[in-house]
Amino acid sequence: MAILIKNIKELIQVEEKPQPMVAGKAMSKLRTMKNAWLLIEGDRIKDFGEMTNCQLPITNCQLPIKEEATQNPEHETNNRERETGNAQRATPDPERLEVIDATGKMVFPSFCDSHTHLVYAGSREVEYIDKIKGLSYEEIARRGGGILNSARRLHDASEDELVEQALGRLNEIMMLGTGAVEIKSGYGLSVEDELKMLRVIRKLQKLTPVTIVPTFLGAHAVPSEFKGRQEDFVDLVISEMIPMVSAEELADYIDVFCDRGFFTVEETDRILNAGMKHGMRAKIHANELDFSGGIQVGVKYNALSVDHLEFTGDAEIERLLGTETMPTILPGAAFFLEMAYAPVRKMINAGLPVAMASDFNPGSSPSGNMQFILSMACIKYRMLPEEAIHAVTINSAYAMGLSSDFGSIARGKMANIYITKPIPTYSYMPYAYGSNKVETVILNGMVISPSI
Repeated sequence: MAILIKNIKELIQVEEKPQPMVAGKAMSKLRTMKNAWLLIEGDRIKDFGEMTNCQLPITNCQLPIKEEATQNPEHETNNRERETGNAQRATPDPERLEVIDATGKMVFPSFCDSHTHLVYAGSREVEYIDKIKGLSYEEIARRGGGILNSARRLHDASEDELVEQALGRLNEIMMLGTGAVEIKSGYGLSVEDELKMLRVIRKLQKLTPVTIVPTFLGAHAVPSEFKGRQEDFVDLVISEMIPMVSAEELADYIDVFCDRGFFTVEETDRILNAGMKHGMRAKIHANELDFSGGIQVGVKYNALSVDHLEFTGDAEIERLLGTETMPTILPGAAFFLEMAYAPVRKMINAGLPVAMASDFNPGSSPSGNMQFILSMACIKYRMLPEEAIHAVTINSAYAMGLSSDFGSIARGKMANIYITKPIPTYSYMPYAYGSNKVETVILNGMVISPSI
C-alpha cells in the first residue's frame, strides 16, 4: 500500500542527508519545503519534492518515483541518495495508491516523547490538592504520597488493568501527534512488580502502532519497607532486579533518580555499572531538585540522556559539551510543580543540543500532550519555534535511540508523520497552545483512527 500526500502547504523538517541530532546555533535553522508532495510506500518515506517538479500525472498530481534497484546493492544505496530531479521514474499501481490532498495544511514528523511514566494505576489528584494547599513535592513524598503512592496502586492492579489504562493514554497522545514514546518502569519498587510493569510495556508494544522504548527504573524511590536501609535496596536492584530484567530482555535502558532525597551519586554509579554489564545503556533523572551530580555521573557512563536539569550551571554545561549525552528538559514537571526552569537558552548558546519530553506521569506531569510541550519550550524557555521543533522531534528521537528512523522527513525513515489542520505558519504550532492542530495521523505508513 502506498500513500501520496499532495499539495502540502509546507513540509517541515526535511532532510536530504539525515543527521542524528541538531545542536547549538544550528537548532535555529529548520529546513522546510513549500507546495510539496510526500510519497509513502509500506512503512517508509519513499520520496518527496515540490509540486512544480512532478512529471508523471497521477490523480491530478505529477509524481516522480525512483525505480528500485534489484541487482546491485551499492546501486540501490546510490539511487536512494540521488536528488529527486535525477531519479529514474516508474508509475505505482493506482489501485494501491491512497491520495490525500493537504491543501492549506502542513506535514510534520511525529513527536518523539523520550521520557514518560505512562504505565500507572489511577490518578493522584488528592496530592494535587495538597500541592495547592502549599505542600512541596518532597513533603508529599514524606507523607507516603508521590512515587510510593503509585507503587501501592500498581501492586494492587492486574496486568490487564494496567494495559487497558495505558492503551487509553497511548491512544490520546497518538492522536495529538506522538509517534514514538519511551516508557519507564519505577512504580513497582519490588522485583515482582518491576517485572510486571515491564511485561505490561512489552504487551503494549504489540497492541499499538506507537513505537515504544522500554526503560528499567527500579531505582525510582526507596520503598517504605527499606526505610533506613537504602543500601540494602540498592543491593536488591543490582543483584536481583537487573539480572532478571536482562534475562527476559525487558528493557533497552536503565535509569536512576539521582537527586537530593533519592539516590546518591555513589549509589547511582553502582547501579549504572551493573546495568551496563547487562547490556542496558544509562538514562538519568538528574538535577531536578538540586545540584546532585547526576549529570556528571550520567556523562561518566555515556548516558544516552540526562533528564530534568532544572539545576544546571556552568560546570554541568561544560561537562556535557562534546559528549554523546542528550540534555533533556521536562517542561510539564517544572510547570506543574512550579519549579525553576532549566537554563535552556544558556545551554543552546554554549553549543549543546536540547531535547524536550512530557514526563507523562500521575504525580508531577499528568499530561502527555507534546503540542503543549512544544508551546512551553517557546513560552517558558524562550526557544525559537525552529529550536523547539528540533527539541521535540529529531533531538528527542536521539534521546531514545531512534533518530536513524524517526524525528525528521527523510527518504528511508519510518513514515511517522501528522498532517495539521489548515494553519498559517509552522510557528502557529507552538503559538496556539490551547488547541489541537493535528488533523490526520500516519504511523508506520498507516492512517490511524482514534478508536484503534
